[in-house]
Amino acid sequence: MRLFAAVLPPATAVAELAEAVRPLRDDHLRWTAEAGWHFTLAFMGEVEERLLPELHARLARAAARTGSFALRLHGAGHFGHRSLWVGGAGDLDALRMLAERADAAARRSGVAMDQHHRYTPHLTLGRLRDESADVRPYVERLAPFEGTPWRVSTLSLVRSNLPVGGVPGEQPRYETVGAWPLSG
Repeated sequence: MRLFAAVLPPATAVAELAEAVRPLRDDHLRWTAEAGWHFTLAFMGEVEERLLPELHARLARAAARTGSFALRLHGAGHFGHRSLWVGGAGDLDALRMLAERADAAARRSGVAMDQHHRYTPHLTLGRLRDESADVRPYVERLAPFEGTPWRVSTLSLVRSNLPVGGVPGEQPRYETVGAWPLSG
C-alpha cells in the first residue's frame, strides 16, 4: 500500500484556509481536495504489508518521544513554477523533528525511502495545468494568510489510494490507517 506519515490540520484550520483560497479558485490550477490537505512528514511510497507491524511500533515510539506543539497555516510558496502551497508557522523545529523521526522509523522498519532531504513544511494546494502559466500571482495573493494556531497532538499514517477510474479531475483518496498521540 502507498503510505506517508503526516500531520493532519484540524477542521477549523482547513475551514479557514478554504475561505482564504475560495477567491483564488479557477481552472488554471488543479486544486487539491480539502479532505486531502495535510503536512507530509515522510513519504514512503509502496510499503509491503509484512513491514507494517514494525513500522507501526516505530512510529508509535517516534510519537511518544515528541511533545505536542503549536502550529498554524501561514503564508504561501511554490515549488518550481507549477506547485502552489501554504506553509506552516509555530514550532517548526518540533515539526521538523517529528518529520526526521517518522523518516527514521520508516527506514529502520525496512521501508525503501527516497534520498533524504531537508524538510520543508508545506500543505499542497494545487498545481498549474498549463506549463506556460505562472503560480506566482497565487502565491502573492496568499502570502499574507495567517491561520489560527492549534496544537499538533497526533502523528498519522495515511494511505493514499490513487485514482483508477480515468475520470478527469479525479483526486486521490486518503485514509488514516494509524494514529499515535504525541507526548504531553
